Amino acid sequence: MTANAIVRIRDLYKTYHEGDRSLRVLEGVSLDIAAGEFIAVLGASGSGKSTLLNLLSGIDRPDSGQILIDGRDITPFNDRQLTLFRRDHIGIVFQFFNLIPTLTARENITLPQELGGGDRQRSQTRADDLLAQVGLGERADTFPDKLSGGEQQRVAIARALLHEPKIVLADEPTGNLDDDSGRAVIRLFLRLTREAGKTLVMATHSSEIARQADRVCRIHDGQLQVEGPPA
Repeated sequence: MTANAIVRIRDLYKTYHEGDRSLRVLEGVSLDIAAGEFIAVLGASGSGKSTLLNLLSGIDRPDSGQILIDGRDITPFNDRQLTLFRRDHIGIVFQFFNLIPTLTARENITLPQELGGGDRQRSQTRADDLLAQVGLGERADTFPDKLSGGEQQRVAIARALLHEPKIVLADEPTGNLDDDSGRAVIRLFLRLTREAGKTLVMATHSSEIARQADRVCRIHDGQLQVEGPPA
């Protein structure tokens, strides 16, 4: 058990059902993640990397087991409680950017907080600061279709960090980018999260990214194999 763990996963099981077929993706997974730690989750396609992140974010629910985040057990939360908890405490970066095409870069970043009743002026000021940090200070009023893939992912990173979450989850954040753009995005992403002391859990296929992590977790046949001591 990690003394300063911000995430505690206990005996997690998850099975998906497709017709008469059942696929057990996670089987008794347990893990402590320390505050400020960078965990890289590796595994073949379909091994359960995205499932684990979806369970941590409350987007999906386990069949059994327990997930504690910052001392709170989110497992029994209802849908509304999970949505509010995710909005306030967790930042998420997806492979496919998920930007709204009719909104500018700034509006994409601030929308989640404004929908939650956050202070609009404060959100816009914070968004402009983050855009400057990701090298897009002059593109705040630009729509996604005028941005490259790497630039769109930078906007998505800024959106995930706007509400200053303690935990950031990233699901193959460079999977839709070319190699050069992917490396640039990862360098930026790690710098921003490290400097702010965020806990980062990233699903990836990249051994290059994994080498920069504090620990590597490999998922195979529903089991989690952890390499390296807790940070």
